[in-house]
Amino acid sequence: MTHLSFPASSPGPAADMPADRPVIRLAGIAKTFPGVRALGGVELSLHAGSVTALIGENGAGKSTLVKILTGIYQPDEGHIEMDGAPVRFPTTMDAARAGVTAIHQETVLFDELSVAENIFLGHQPRNRFGLIDWARMNADARALLDRIGARMDPAMRLRDLGIANRHLVAIARALSIDARVVIMDEPTAALSHKEIGELYDLVERLKAEGKAILFISHKFDEIFRIADRYTVFRDGEMVGAGLLAETSQNDLVRLMVGRDVGQVFPKVAADIGEPVLTVAGYCHPTEFEDIGFELRRGEILGFYGLIGAGRSEVMQALFGVTRPSKGAVRIDGEVAVIRTPAEAVARGIVYVPEDRGRQGAITAMPIVSNVTLPSLSRTSRRGFIRMAEEFALARDYTARLDLRAAALDQPVGTLSGGNQQKVVIAKWLATRPKVIILDEPTKGIDIGSKAAVHAFMSELAGQGLSVIMVSSEIPEIMGMSDRVIVMREGRIAGRFDREGLTPEMLVRAAAGIGEAA
Repeated sequence: MTHLSFPASSPGPAADMPADRPVIRLAGIAKTFPGVRALGGVELSLHAGSVTALIGENGAGKSTLVKILTGIYQPDEGHIEMDGAPVRFPTTMDAARAGVTAIHQETVLFDELSVAENIFLGHQPRNRFGLIDWARMNADARALLDRIGARMDPAMRLRDLGIANRHLVAIARALSIDARVVIMDEPTAALSHKEIGELYDLVERLKAEGKAILFISHKFDEIFRIADRYTVFRDGEMVGAGLLAETSQNDLVRLMVGRDVGQVFPKVAADIGEPVLTVAGYCHPTEFEDIGFELRRGEILGFYGLIGAGRSEVMQALFGVTRPSKGAVRIDGEVAVIRTPAEAVARGIVYVPEDRGRQGAITAMPIVSNVTLPSLSRTSRRGFIRMAEEFALARDYTARLDLRAAALDQPVGTLSGGNQQKVVIAKWLATRPKVIILDEPTKGIDIGSKAAVHAFMSELAGQGLSVIMVSSEIPEIMGMSDRVIVMREGRIAGRFDREGLTPEMLVRAAAGIGEAA
């Protein structure tokens, strides 16, 4: 194992390379998962002493590319070069040996281990007897922590650190190999303004050492603050690349969202009625602040925002999963105190979560039992389930959603992702709610299933049901919403009517870009 020395700003091994040749280059990279083409022949080049921003909406293919770079996934097509020579990364260890390291937004760390043990886990320095050299490990950890401006004792247990310091440990861990390529995936998500400034300083030091840096962020102010180059992904394709000095925020927004909504969203005009749900001054100690809006009968209200904006957290509070610290909720004009999901359902609010596998369905149970579980009072008498009524209820709602299954007694876990989502939606619609909250209703499902969910959503609104749709997909938000609320960092950043709404308006609000940008 090669151990690090930490010069203040001496160039790394890539610094002597010709300026026009990248440290690492990916060409024609394609990756397909069942039913989904995640990447289609993308290109990416990272240069020594330079920061390249990888930009794109959620689901554009950025995470898949990072997993290919770090050896987690293997590309179906294309090749990778380092210093102009072809390379392969069959495992994460192969990528690390080649000098590719990643700092993720969420890195797995271990509370019961020390800071130093977390940093060097899997590649601890050894003495001549093959035993861990604790003194050297602590000294190397101290050097790494000093290098990134982290003031903590390497011998401390991780459990005694706050969120920001844990993130700094994750950064030190990623830098504990002799990296030539450093990937930073939303690295500032858990940091304060002061700590973000210190991270910028770290990036400048890494550039001075000749590192090639890939920086992934939804925040345009960060991108223009520290990046030199950009590459934009959209729907798994590379749609633009170049020098940031030669582009603008508006140019990047247009590249990110340059799609026509087209006719794939069967939105039917509905008669919008009186307010059904009114939320005012809704706050949570850590997740969101001063949220207020009205939802009307027959309306589809879209909630858009980037990862970490707080959209799902607001919806979970409305459904009684978490407790807000203050605020008022009214249903049909009456104050409603919702402390549990059961109370939410009783008041006519249901929630279809994004994570349908863990939160939305019991995958080992059959379709019929999942659909009727919240509606047992309608299918049972004196404590006994009437199977004929249970199957009739399940058959009605799954047929309306065009569920594809061999039989209603088929376990939900054997269905496709799209059909699992339909089961969860059918389950809550069977309770005959006033308000249905759909959190990423078409995430991870195929185009045909998306169309069926969209058609049914529009049908429900036409029948007078009020719908809140949380989505990260701009075409879905624009194609299905009557009005849109944009959230950013736990607050409402914009409110828009359907008429005249453009993708650029949504992205500007979500990323905190002013009109003059």
